[in-house]
Amino acid sequence: MSDSIITRYQNVKNRVHQACLDANRDPESVQLLAVSKTKPIEDIQILSKNGQKSFGENYVQESLAKIEICPDLEWHFIGPIQSNKTKPIAENFQWVHSVDRLKIAQRLSLQRPTDLPPLNILLEVNISEQASKAGFSPQEVLEFAPQIAALPNLNLRGLMAIPQQADVLEEQRKPFAKMHQLLKQLQQQYPDWHLDTLSMGMSGDLEAAIYEGATMVRIGTDIFGARDYSKT
Repeated sequence: MSDSIITRYQNVKNRVHQACLDANRDPESVQLLAVSKTKPIEDIQILSKNGQKSFGENYVQESLAKIEICPDLEWHFIGPIQSNKTKPIAENFQWVHSVDRLKIAQRLSLQRPTDLPPLNILLEVNISEQASKAGFSPQEVLEFAPQIAALPNLNLRGLMAIPQQADVLEEQRKPFAKMHQLLKQLQQQYPDWHLDTLSMGMSGDLEAAIYEGATMVRIGTDIFGARDYSKT
């Protein structure tokens, strides 16, 4: 089992590296986030020993148990956030990718322990404008970003998106290009903010995301294998 995880992990790293070269980008400019939701701590420890230090989790209770065992890793919360779950997220994670409402940002700021560094957050953007998806519309990002950036104990770092699925590379690239333009618009309007992160791209579309400026790709299946839905 460990050999197959390591092999898959190396294959994903090679894909990221090659996509960066194809896009004339420095491979160091893209961070690989291993999405470890529903996966056992043993798999995380194997990857950690092979150099992976950043892990993404969707479920609060499951992730807290993992963080307790491996507190020195960098933990990213990437799932939907319920208001009654903001406190443990604020207390235990270094990054939150899925801030989709002003209220959630306010609660995370209020509940972030002041003895910890500011919590790095990303605004989730419903870039494909799907009725079933959470997230700010692009116009709402421009409206709410100043209010969220002003909150204490938070560090607004950029944007995150899960676009509508597409099978063709050119179609995959379109929403990612819109995300890149939206981030650039924010950077131009607020040059003093530390906006340096575009979290986008998963197992099926990481190349398209990297071509369009992703700085962080979130990979689960192609590293850990198929998801076990019985554990969700």
